[in-house]
Amino acid sequence: MSAHNFYQTLRAAFPADLERGAVFAAQRTYSWRDLDETSARLANWLGSLNIPQGSRIAVQVEKSVEAMMLYLATLRAGHVFLPLNTAYQSGEISYFIENAQPAVLVCSPANREWVEPLGQQAGVQHIYTLGDDGSGSVLSAAAQQPVTHSPADVQPQDLAVIIYTSGTTGRSKGAMLSHENIRSNAQVLQTYWGWQSDDVLIHALPIFHVHGLFVAIHGALINGSPMIWMDKFDPKTAIAHMAQGTVFMGVPTLYTRMLAEPALTPQSTAHMRLFISGSAPMLVETHQQWRDRTGHTILERYGMSETVMLTSNPFQADARFGGRSERRIGTVGFPLPGVSLRVVGDEGQVLGTEEIGGIQVKGPNVFAGYWQMPEKTAEEFTADGFFKTGDVGKVDADGYVTIVGRSKDLIISGGYNVYPAEVESYLNNLPGVAESAVVGAPHPDFGEVGVAVVVPKAGAQLDPQALIQALKQKLANYKVPKHCEIATDLPRNTMGKVQKNLLRNAHSQRFMPS
Repeated sequence: MSAHNFYQTLRAAFPADLERGAVFAAQRTYSWRDLDETSARLANWLGSLNIPQGSRIAVQVEKSVEAMMLYLATLRAGHVFLPLNTAYQSGEISYFIENAQPAVLVCSPANREWVEPLGQQAGVQHIYTLGDDGSGSVLSAAAQQPVTHSPADVQPQDLAVIIYTSGTTGRSKGAMLSHENIRSNAQVLQTYWGWQSDDVLIHALPIFHVHGLFVAIHGALINGSPMIWMDKFDPKTAIAHMAQGTVFMGVPTLYTRMLAEPALTPQSTAHMRLFISGSAPMLVETHQQWRDRTGHTILERYGMSETVMLTSNPFQADARFGGRSERRIGTVGFPLPGVSLRVVGDEGQVLGTEEIGGIQVKGPNVFAGYWQMPEKTAEEFTADGFFKTGDVGKVDADGYVTIVGRSKDLIISGGYNVYPAEVESYLNNLPGVAESAVVGAPHPDFGEVGVAVVVPKAGAQLDPQALIQALKQKLANYKVPKHCEIATDLPRNTMGKVQKNLLRNAHSQRFMPS
């Protein structure tokens, strides 16, 4: 039995009474024994396929407890879990299959008709289905397998998961995460977020992504805490669950949807201990509205597919930073214990307090590299082993980290650097503005200029020129967008991140001669 296999770490945290409820889903309650025995059956089924240890198991299925147990089984069996976004279509799935060369491909029964030919064409030997209602060929294939299983012997740096990045600047890259990467991060967060013996997690996120799969599921399991399981997020249902739950993790969109519900009150959230937000920046206004409505201050943190979690606002006093415990709105808090974080200038020099530059990180949570991309991996690491996150930010005098934007979002206008997040923060504070996105567009004179897309608050009438004039009172002229347009909403991916690449594409010819 391997002490290095991350499943062993999780299994050791299960309560002594395995008959207790572990996952409370709408259709049924799963006990801790169910998690252990069903994942054992599935791990034994994977073993029966006689595939080499370390094989990729590609999974594109709807959220279900069974899908989570398939993930646990993959860890147990010493294979590499490859979760795929349920929104991906044939072109994307074809690329992932060809790139990762999985030994096993599992899809939703509804998608088998188009997924199976793609798998067969790429030479995938084993293609199965798994439905969110427990249907499909995976569970029937595993049904007769033994309910005990000794986890595969793996080394700490052996691969556990490949997470494909969103690929907004080209083909998606597969971030390779080891057993030690995910274990170290789960253990740090268990302590840093003050997980308690009576905690209950409300799980409302997708499980094909770091946030829902690692931060949420690992957080509950490594603490032996039960989960209230939501296959799909519904704001009314989520608020109702807060009478039994204590921890909620969400993207900003989930919080704004709950804020629209009259049921969100100090009374309805009185049983809750901690609200966490991530995957996309949260508007200051959302933070403040949530605190006004519930009395809770949302804890914002920062992570990536390549690193799991990197920083967090404190849950309690952090002795490393003068015992500070306040959650500062607009920041992502302090580097987590064990994480080294620095801000670097264009020439590679380490910058000082409040200076804006590229964020680089190092730690046991940082991935080994990109799958089958050694040159790209080498580009993204410094000579002394720091990973270049691609994010731009700063660290203040108290140690709080603020993300200013992505380096690829940087607009260089007439030779000056413009950080869209700064412009957006001013736009978002103007009367009638709900949210905004600023992107760069090619310009014959300046090289590049800003374009602002602004979403009004309900009932507000916004004048684009008036917004630009208001910005001119607050920002240097080179930072002010040269064009502003009003939109009903911003394009977002499933994790709530604004898809700025779509906005850039839409405005790429705006200023160019026809």
